[in-house]
Amino acid sequence: MKLIVGLGNPGKEYEKTRHNVGFDIIDEFAEKNGFNPFKEKFQGLLTEKTVNGEKVILLKPQTYMNLSGNSIVQVVKFYKIDPMEDLIVVYDDMDLPLGKLRVKMNGSAGGHNGIKSIISHLGQDFMRVKCGIGKAKNKDENINFVLGRFTKEESEVINPMFSSVISLLDDVLKNTQIDKIMQKYNKK
Repeated sequence: MKLIVGLGNPGKEYEKTRHNVGFDIIDEFAEKNGFNPFKEKFQGLLTEKTVNGEKVILLKPQTYMNLSGNSIVQVVKFYKIDPMEDLIVVYDDMDLPLGKLRVKMNGSAGGHNGIKSIISHLGQDFMRVKCGIGKAKNKDENINFVLGRFTKEESEVINPMFSSVISLLDDVLKNTQIDKIMQKYNKK
């Protein structure tokens, strides 16, 4: 069983913002793979389906970013999921250049409050798919930057990254070894 989580904030005002990259990718992945509509469960929106003979749960926590772990830990406990083996979290990362993708298996939160929340509930050993959204021009603009929407030009850079993440998730579900996934997607 795999639990794939996209991080973001609920509500119309946050739709398609940089901080909601995780939600948007999970939505595209669900549509591509014919998942049923999401239903409210475990303080999140959840759908599940068998893919390649394995149960796959998609989750979009509705707790707001800073409390994402509250929703995820409920799903992990209910389904008895091993985070180290079967949890994949997709989220935005300001420390990566726009459109850059990075896969990690553990580590610190790197300043990301959603990841801090998950680590506080589950520890730091789980697969992270970090999606580069670029950086604000100065630190004072960080909040407005992450809660802003991509420009048309930025979308042209982001769309191929979305496709890459969806391919990466497909590879995970084909039981491709993590070191091969990291070699393939963590290109310089």
